[in-house]
Amino acid sequence: MAVSKKRIWGWMSFDWASQPFYTLGLTFIFGPYFAVVATEYFLGTGLDEAAADARAQGIWSLGQTIAGLLIAFTAPFLGAFADNSGRKMPWIAFFSVVYVVCTFLLWGLEPDGSALIFMLIMFYVGFFAAESALNFVNAILPSLGNDKEVGRISGSGAAFGYWGGVTSLFIMLLLFAESEDGVTLLGIAPLFGLDPEAREGTRFVGPFIAIWYIIFIIPFFLFVRDDPTAPTKSTRLSAVWGELMVTLRSVFHRKSLLNFLLGSMFYRDALNALYAFGGVYAALVLDWQTIQIGVFGIIAAIAAAITTWLAGLADQRYGPKPVIRASVWVLIGVSIIIVGMSREAIFWVPFTQGSGIPDIIFYICGVCIGGAGGAVYAASRSMMVRHTHPERPAEAFGLFALTGKATAFLAPALITVFTLATGSNQLGFLPVIFLFLIGLFLLRWVNKDGDRAEWSASLQS
Repeated sequence: MAVSKKRIWGWMSFDWASQPFYTLGLTFIFGPYFAVVATEYFLGTGLDEAAADARAQGIWSLGQTIAGLLIAFTAPFLGAFADNSGRKMPWIAFFSVVYVVCTFLLWGLEPDGSALIFMLIMFYVGFFAAESALNFVNAILPSLGNDKEVGRISGSGAAFGYWGGVTSLFIMLLLFAESEDGVTLLGIAPLFGLDPEAREGTRFVGPFIAIWYIIFIIPFFLFVRDDPTAPTKSTRLSAVWGELMVTLRSVFHRKSLLNFLLGSMFYRDALNALYAFGGVYAALVLDWQTIQIGVFGIIAAIAAAITTWLAGLADQRYGPKPVIRASVWVLIGVSIIIVGMSREAIFWVPFTQGSGIPDIIFYICGVCIGGAGGAVYAASRSMMVRHTHPERPAEAFGLFALTGKATAFLAPALITVFTLATGSNQLGFLPVIFLFLIGLFLLRWVNKDGDRAEWSASLQS
């Protein structure tokens, strides 16, 4: 059955609407700002600079750990419930409201850190809402085309989202986020009379993310609808739980799916750690300011947009598995550089005083993280489609979220342990390399074409 272009574009608009949370919030504006505020706050409690930096990174990773666990253990059940009811849109609408409220409240992170923990909670409740909504949106993907078309659509949607991230980051840097001198990248004071001394330009990132979403999610709700002909089952909790248990037990008899879920669990966890701590690393290790981190973000997001679109075309031609493998190798290389580099040296080779080489190297790392990370994201959900029963897509993507978040505590927790144990933000990244390698190893047993056809046949027999 042909799918209207409006429905496909409507579906892709979710990526455009939600991407600023990850680009501006998680990685390049709010995350680094939170790290600086938290460090200053802990310095005020008597900690030395190294300990304050480590504590700031530690509470940020704790927030990510708790949010990830909540997503992991709710996503499969919510997906099964949505599949039984035949409705995904009400869930997306509900989580959208939570997301908008929480992101708007991020305005309250003042430079004195007086509301530090409350803002951390608001950010990660917003993160929970964004990821939960995304699970239901991803569950719509199998209905948009066949396997080859889905790879291209997934890549195009992710690329469209990254362009949204680039555009939103440009706007924030040019008009709102202030440097140490109190001016934006254009050299002007933040718009609307926002006070640079109180960091109101940077703090506006929260309301900006919320307003952006409200405006650009409109096409999604206009053109995407639940399928009225979708089969429905009982939504009693016992019935939903029973359906979910049947699916979970079946996973252990499906070698390709099991290894894909486990492999992606490790490499996605490592990738999320790179996203979450990349800006924090730049702020704490390289001493970058908000504007410099923002420019880095623009470069990374443009690379992600272009590479993800190309990865979608490669997925359409070769399938998602080669795309994932190549991208993970690139991310391993980047992680090794992050571990081995500081402002003073790279792999024990010293830089000259005031050298700009570490900045250039990290800009290149940003291109690689953005490009390879975007390709992994798009190709992984394309691969999940190849393992998804057409009547249980939300449940399947709930399992995808479960394995993506079940060990969400692992990378942040290991980073926290390694950072505190070594007293080094760079060495704290060592676990990320190991997680990527484990994920890459498990991909060996993943069928490049998935196992959806075999599973559907076995259910019918």
